[in-house]
Amino acid sequence: MKKIIPLFLLSALLFPALSLKAGTKEENVKDELKNHFQFYGFVRNFFAFDTRESVASLGDLFYYLPKDVAMNEDGSQDLNEQTSFRFLALTTRLGLDVYGYRVGRTSFGAKVETDFYAGITGVSGTAQLRLRQAYLTIDWDDLRLGRDDMAAVNLKIGQAWHPMAADQPHVLALETGTPFNPFSRTPQVLMDASLGKHFVLSAGAIWQMQYQSAGPAGASADYIKYACTPEGYLGLTYKAGGFLARAGLSILSIKPRRTGTERYWDASAEVMSERTVKVSDRITTCSPYLYLQYKKGVFEAKAKTVFSQAGEHMNLMSGYGISYMGPADASAEYDGHYEYVPLRASSTWASVSYGKKWQVMLMGGYVRNLGTAEPLVTDAKEGSTDYVDADHVYFSKNGFSNLNAMWRIVPTVAYNFGKFTVAMELNVTSAQYGDYKELQVQGADGPETRRFLSASDGLAAENLHWVTNHRLQMMIRYTF
Repeated sequence: MKKIIPLFLLSALLFPALSLKAGTKEENVKDELKNHFQFYGFVRNFFAFDTRESVASLGDLFYYLPKDVAMNEDGSQDLNEQTSFRFLALTTRLGLDVYGYRVGRTSFGAKVETDFYAGITGVSGTAQLRLRQAYLTIDWDDLRLGRDDMAAVNLKIGQAWHPMAADQPHVLALETGTPFNPFSRTPQVLMDASLGKHFVLSAGAIWQMQYQSAGPAGASADYIKYACTPEGYLGLTYKAGGFLARAGLSILSIKPRRTGTERYWDASAEVMSERTVKVSDRITTCSPYLYLQYKKGVFEAKAKTVFSQAGEHMNLMSGYGISYMGPADASAEYDGHYEYVPLRASSTWASVSYGKKWQVMLMGGYVRNLGTAEPLVTDAKEGSTDYVDADHVYFSKNGFSNLNAMWRIVPTVAYNFGKFTVAMELNVTSAQYGDYKELQVQGADGPETRRFLSASDGLAAENLHWVTNHRLQMMIRYTF
């Protein structure tokens, strides 16, 4: 009994201290989570009905454009004039913001964001988790700019929205205005320097991952990988009151091929021979844009216009073609390199939004394929010097090289009740196609029919015609 009493007293003294220490740790963890971590996300369902076969991805929820006419054998039916319906919850999202860590004038933060619609082909399959955004931020503020103005610098490193895609129209659809608006989340190093109250200067180096350039091997990040040159971005933002204006420029340089066939004179055999060699193929393009925004109360208006050259890596209806494939004389020496020229496209949209609990929105957009500024390469053996093989034009994998123009109008009505939103949206998209020129050429196994475009500008200008899809879509979302 004498031994038990001291042990009991010792336990009575130590246990509250241990409990207090454990409680302090628990409180520290709670404070850490409260002050530095913010979890967010939503559960979202889309219900979509289409009147025509279209190009769409991610369970057919990410919409691009209606497909061209495809007549049956006797010309009595357009096989792409077909209705369809689907509803899916693939776009449920989870995210984490990290903030509030500071050393002197330097602040650190991070974001990780994911959703569930990767791994889906068509409208069936099992949704898998995928990465949307993952980047860290370093901020320096309270930097003296002048007598009265202060400056701040933000550095973002990781995967985030492409700066040309970050400003999006008022729509609820998954594609957020694509392909009228650039769409890309991609690895990058981006600096934003706030110069006083009104101006922000941006500069960045951007890579490719999910959204890629087109080329001889299809869409691939290899073209920028072997070019060893990141996409460059430079932008300037002006903001005052409810008005914001932003202008930017993207410069991209890629290598469509790494090897080619060289023709050389073999002096020992006294014949013209061929061999595979490394080539210096490269195409460099420039895509400027302008964005305007005005907001007052529950009213907001936005507009953006992009003049793209080979902008298919940003989901724009663009690409490039071959303008040189060596001398016409097959007996002449030739180092095997190709030259390229970009397809140019104008993409413009405008949108307005009004209301908070009941919200009405309207978006309109127009795309024009302007073709190439220089002629594309032709081969007299392939039917005519007036036409170029469509295979020599590398177009967006989500479009067609015979696309000439496209317009879209999207009215939306949404009801926001706290964290719950239900909305109805009508997406009317019309695309103007031209017919490819079909010519018979000599293939490896004999005569075959191939598709050709105009060699002067890379367009299909014969028998221009419009096709239209009406997509009626409902969205239900709970945000947390």
